[in-house]
Amino acid sequence: MALTLFTRRPEPAPEPWPEIGETWKPEGVTVTQRYYNQAHAIVLVYTTGAGEYSTYYAVACLGCHYATRESGKRPYSTRYSLADAAKVANAHATTCRALPRDIPARPTDDTVREQLHSWVRGTRHRHKDVQLWISDLDLSRLTLQRTTAWIEAVLQQLAADQPDVLRSERSQYSDSDHVSYYARRLPEA
Repeated sequence: MALTLFTRRPEPAPEPWPEIGETWKPEGVTVTQRYYNQAHAIVLVYTTGAGEYSTYYAVACLGCHYATRESGKRPYSTRYSLADAAKVANAHATTCRALPRDIPARPTDDTVREQLHSWVRGTRHRHKDVQLWISDLDLSRLTLQRTTAWIEAVLQQLAADQPDVLRSERSQYSDSDHVSYYARRLPEA
């Protein structure tokens, strides 16, 4: 009797939504593959949208805090293709023993705005403006749970409200309305 009281059992995976068969569909990312680790925590392969030249993928474990989006093994683009991300996710799932954690709750808009403002402030440098890429947020998109358009709107508003912290400029070389963001350099002390 005592042994059954203290035996750890993995919690069952969440029931899928019957209409789409998904267990969790965070806003702003597209989950393409799921793997189960040894304790039935889910390891996700996801993308945050198609890039200008190709689509890149990230891997995140919902059991432990493992997350990755690139490999340093190649001298050129180190972002994961779908096949590379699948290999990494499968390798992690076969060795990870973390128990399933709760799916991250969707934060409030104000919380996400403050996280983005903190990210911009944290990237500022003393000697130069630093270009910010929305893809730098790929690993935190599962907790931000916002679309790229929403994030860009927040960055545009920050650039308008605090031009000494962030500036944005439209690309003169692209036919699309591509906008680049630059964290302003820190003021001289």
